[in-house]
Amino acid sequence: MQLEQNILDRANEWLTPTFDQETQEAIREMMANAPKDLEESFYKNLEFGTGGMRGIMGAGTNRINKYTLGKNTQGISDYLKKYFPGEALKVVIAYDCRHNSDTLAKTVADVFSANGIQVYLFSDMRPTPELSFALKYLKCHAGIVLTASHNPPEYNGYKVYWQDGGQLVPPQDSEIIQVIEALPYENIKFDANENLIEYIDTEVDAAFAKSTIENASFNTPVAAKKNLKIVYTSLHGTSIKSIPGVLAKAGYTDVSIVAEQEVPNGDFPTVISPNPEEPEALSMAMALADKVGGDIVVGTDPDSDRLGVAVRDTNGKMTLLNGNQTMVVMTAFLLEQWKREGKIGGKQFIGTTIVSTPMMLELAADYDVECKVGLTGFKWIAKFIKDFPELEFIGGGEESFGFMVGDAVRDKDAVAATLLVCEIAAQAKAAGSSLYQELLNLYVDFGFYKEHLISLTKKGISGLEEINQMMVSLRENPVNEINGERVVCIEDYKNATAKNMFTGEVDPINIPKSDVLIYYLEDGSKICARPSGTEPKIKFYFSVNAPLDAIENAAEVEKELDEKIKNIIAAMQLN
Repeated sequence: MQLEQNILDRANEWLTPTFDQETQEAIREMMANAPKDLEESFYKNLEFGTGGMRGIMGAGTNRINKYTLGKNTQGISDYLKKYFPGEALKVVIAYDCRHNSDTLAKTVADVFSANGIQVYLFSDMRPTPELSFALKYLKCHAGIVLTASHNPPEYNGYKVYWQDGGQLVPPQDSEIIQVIEALPYENIKFDANENLIEYIDTEVDAAFAKSTIENASFNTPVAAKKNLKIVYTSLHGTSIKSIPGVLAKAGYTDVSIVAEQEVPNGDFPTVISPNPEEPEALSMAMALADKVGGDIVVGTDPDSDRLGVAVRDTNGKMTLLNGNQTMVVMTAFLLEQWKREGKIGGKQFIGTTIVSTPMMLELAADYDVECKVGLTGFKWIAKFIKDFPELEFIGGGEESFGFMVGDAVRDKDAVAATLLVCEIAAQAKAAGSSLYQELLNLYVDFGFYKEHLISLTKKGISGLEEINQMMVSLRENPVNEINGERVVCIEDYKNATAKNMFTGEVDPINIPKSDVLIYYLEDGSKICARPSGTEPKIKFYFSVNAPLDAIENAAEVEKELDEKIKNIIAAMQLN
């Protein structure tokens, strides 16, 4: 195949003495035998998305390697010195179970230390939420975690956190990216100052566990905790370092761990994808729950920020909940606890995202708290906490199986969320109810909201072009009707506009721009389209709702809502 000159120029730059022999040999091999791989490796620079930077490991500008991460780290070092002049700079670094995470983390530590910055480096893999906690606990200026979350085994990634414990947001994100992009590779300082690298472990672990229990425990009787049968799987990931210990310290003694998935392994050998959003990932845990009579199943992704939950339905069958369902159950529980304790006084808020269930707005209105809605990604919920210090953050989440309890951790946190969901299940069981029954009670009170997600994978250069064209087509050919329902409003977050389709009136949207389109239908349905910020996918989110007058009618109403979603998908020709 004929490669474009700019790709060859980029590849040839990596054949200079700035890059080691192993890297140069990998590039020569691609040049000789795999031109398509060379094109994919060099056609662009790896970019920061909704969850930091993620990519396939290998040589090239569009790959995760010591040079792309070294360049990031050198750029952040330069920026920290300008942003905090005269301060003794400190950073903390964590990493997950993925291949090369430990060596890449050490490379990042080396670069920071070579720039005279004090580094706290975890001595072994740790959950991402512990990194967010450790940043504030150790009073650091920034933090890095090496992880690709739930992406396939060939991926790794680099997430950047700021002083408040949240991920990078405006204006720091674009300013740092500009510094990184302008930096030549030969300016990276790889020669470590080992005196500035301090390894951390048990002290931070103990503080993190203590904080988690304080934030996610709510006076559950000891007997109720002991009576809850929990089945847990780490899906070969890092949560095994924290969740069993936290549950034990909190008083949960009946915890069955899926042994086949207990040992951290970057190949994730027992699952197709280590993503608790995928039902297959929790199949072994569900089978174990049926074997031991479990009340609840919890599974976490490799870096332990997402959790999947399954509970027994009204017929006693183990049923997977989606991220919106776990989010509303946990949020409603927190709101009720705050109300009982007299802590709601008009200065509190919950947080969610534009692609998540509108039911969060109903909960907020009922408890007289504000619901702040941001772009996809927990960095925006964390930004709300920073931007509105006069308000107390109760909790919040998004549809992608993430939740945040309070503000001790400023990112989605499967450790605290696991404890919280067990508290809810234990209290419900002790009261003769169940977590599933509590969800149905919410549907009776606020309406039955049903959500569904379709992800279309489009890999490589052609896939990116196809995704971009799909978004262009949706913008240039706006629909007026979907499944027989008129479109009331179209929100275009790339253009920061909301258009009333009846009057033609256009209002501004006052949140940062993003490549997202949302359609609101006359019957209250909501459809969202957005390219993924971390995977080669375009995602379509569907939300429909209907009144539910009694729990015994839930199955019938759910069937009607499922049929409506199916018809919308067919009308949009997405099936």
